Amino acid sequence: MTSSSIGTPDQLRDPDYTPPLAKAIPLGIQHVLAMFVSNVTPAIIVAGAAGFGFGSNSPDFPELLYMIQMSMVFAGIATLLQTVSAGPVGARLPIVQGTSFAFLPIMIPLVAGKGVDGLAALFTGVIVGGIFHALLGTVIGRIRFALPPLVTGLVVTLIGLALVKVGIQYAAGGVPAMDKPEYGSLLNWSAAVIVIMVTLGLKFFARGMLSVSAVLVGLIVGYVYAIAIGMLPLSAIGGSWERAAAFALPQPFKYGVEFSAAAIIGFCLMAFVSAVETVGDVSGITKGGAGREATDNEIRGATFADGVGSAIAGFFGALPNTSFSQNVGLVAMTGVMSRHVVTYGAIFLIVCGLVPKVGAIIRTIPIEVLGGGVIVMFGMVVAAGISMLSDVHWNRRNMVIFAIALSIGLGLQLEPRAVQYLPDSLRILMTSGLLPAAFIAIFLNLVLPAELSEESTDEVSGGLSGRGDSTTPGV
Repeated sequence: MTSSSIGTPDQLRDPDYTPPLAKAIPLGIQHVLAMFVSNVTPAIIVAGAAGFGFGSNSPDFPELLYMIQMSMVFAGIATLLQTVSAGPVGARLPIVQGTSFAFLPIMIPLVAGKGVDGLAALFTGVIVGGIFHALLGTVIGRIRFALPPLVTGLVVTLIGLALVKVGIQYAAGGVPAMDKPEYGSLLNWSAAVIVIMVTLGLKFFARGMLSVSAVLVGLIVGYVYAIAIGMLPLSAIGGSWERAAAFALPQPFKYGVEFSAAAIIGFCLMAFVSAVETVGDVSGITKGGAGREATDNEIRGATFADGVGSAIAGFFGALPNTSFSQNVGLVAMTGVMSRHVVTYGAIFLIVCGLVPKVGAIIRTIPIEVLGGGVIVMFGMVVAAGISMLSDVHWNRRNMVIFAIALSIGLGLQLEPRAVQYLPDSLRILMTSGLLPAAFIAIFLNLVLPAELSEESTDEVSGGLSGRGDSTTPGV
């Protein structure tokens, strides 16, 4: 589908333009396909961390199904807030919202091994964090100075590094299978490798919708492969389908209310990162789709919608939402700036979320197949962070800031027992690695003078940069 067949160049750059319905709906569904897997994956990971059983006969099956269902419903509702808007809430731009990976390193320790009992504190934190996120919209323009690429790139990189372990565990058979002989078997890895190979092949050699939805198609191929080799019995698919209802509505405060300092502080602090990501996505959409800078009202409205959408989601037992960067690229690729196209996609997402049988089929994806997709997605998060860091001027000052923040943040992720004697709330925040790293980077960036000598970075890098005379290190 070419952009010229949809409208004139001026129309395509106009967010308020509505393409013909027969073309707008497929374009909207294309946006959903681009974000679908990334949107539901965090719910599956959080459920796994909580210790939910993944089989259709598990007593936790309805809870897992509900979390997947809510991921779709409230991603759609948050997207509508952006495209249709409600007063000052929403940018009135083609911004797609979805469940954010950024919060996973905070959420996993909060629910680890607690089952349903850990969800009350989690979703209360989502609500409070969402309200705080919305309030950031009033000051977002004035706090951006404290979050340069050095800080945001570091945090995004650490998010990816914290999650790559999950992808490897899933590909090997999942955490519950760690003590079983089949964990890490070639059979398990074969399913993950199939997904990775198909995803990479489509991403690099296909075009249009196939390229955009490469991860989704890779998972479908891996799913069929798992059925073919007997990894996924057809009876399991039938059991999940039969056990799921045909229609279900969200339930307010399904898991109750519990105020946890770790959850509230964690979600509020991570809101800064999410807000900065949204500012970048809004700017990317207006530049790529309309060839202009984003206005203050658009940035403010987008941040409001991020927070309000997350708060509403938490109220009904869904995870926090943020703008999805992959859909920013899709706007630039298609050349269609219409917000109404994304509105149709949001409605499609909500409808899917209200039908639990859709979530039931998603839940039957073998953990090894999902691992292949997760390895790709989390690797891309690391790559996105490194891309942000490429904008940093790597003088001695910035290298020291990065080195200290990364060492402490990554070190705490790798060795959480190092702070085992801290109070529970503080321990959870510290072992995420993200928050201490972000705090150190922000603090040092604000207090260290920008005029620090740039004579040589070899003093920090140990001569690895190749600068200076080889016989006189550091000169």
